[in-house]
Amino acid sequence: MTSIGAWRAKAVDHRREEGTPPYERALPTGEPLARRGEFAVHGAKGEIRATDPDGRPLWTHAVAGRPNAAHISAGRVLVTTDSLEYTLWGFLGPAYLLDLTDGRRIAELRGERGAARGGGRFLLGLEGYGIFETVEYDRDGAETDRWDSYGHYVVGSGVRVVEADRRIPTRGRVVRLLPGGTVSPGPALNDPQPPKPVVLPDGTLLVLDGGTLRAVGRDLDATVLAEMPAPADSRTLRALRWDGTHLRAIIAEQHPAEPTRYTVDTWTYRLTPTGA
Repeated sequence: MTSIGAWRAKAVDHRREEGTPPYERALPTGEPLARRGEFAVHGAKGEIRATDPDGRPLWTHAVAGRPNAAHISAGRVLVTTDSLEYTLWGFLGPAYLLDLTDGRRIAELRGERGAARGGGRFLLGLEGYGIFETVEYDRDGAETDRWDSYGHYVVGSGVRVVEADRRIPTRGRVVRLLPGGTVSPGPALNDPQPPKPVVLPDGTLLVLDGGTLRAVGRDLDATVLAEMPAPADSRTLRALRWDGTHLRAIIAEQHPAEPTRYTVDTWTYRLTPTGA
């Protein structure tokens, strides 16, 4: 049993089976990309739309691709999209900054992954072709800061990033973004494409780094929670799932001779607060 700050974790199960890799979960039909107050923001091929609490349409904004995520802050919404056709940037489509009340376009931006900050500010990140950056925009779409970092964003008391650079060997870390473009480095990572982290109630990040489960605190202090045998190559897909009590670490390895087959290992841990 290992402590993670104010948490304890105990391995309770391990299963190995042929199965489906842990892809990002698709939203249920009809579920909005984001919701805030009386607004729900939906995405479909060729459009972004907002509805009221009863599902009545408030506005629709036409787009060239398919929306995949939305982030809301202080009367603004940032929507990232997938292109319908393959381009130099793969299937990356434009990111749209819209007025939440009427759907009016404020700015058209470029980025793959976003996050909302207070006061109508947003983070928008991009990686590839020598670019590895996160840009902060204000409510009018003006750039207010820029950092040499990209990955999974955790916004709370500041901004932490679980970096994903797709480099072998990776230079990725868990970092904190500070004003003026300063990147404060935390623990180094071994996985160039770590999955989305789990954020515990006290702000601790659980990061699946290859076959290592790491806990990273608000001050970027790190602890190894568990070690799991896992190959570190491009055929391996990983994910973390947390239901409030149990954490599942899922690692799927593709069969070299049969790319449609995966061996899926699932480790389950019970997480409890210290003193519980």
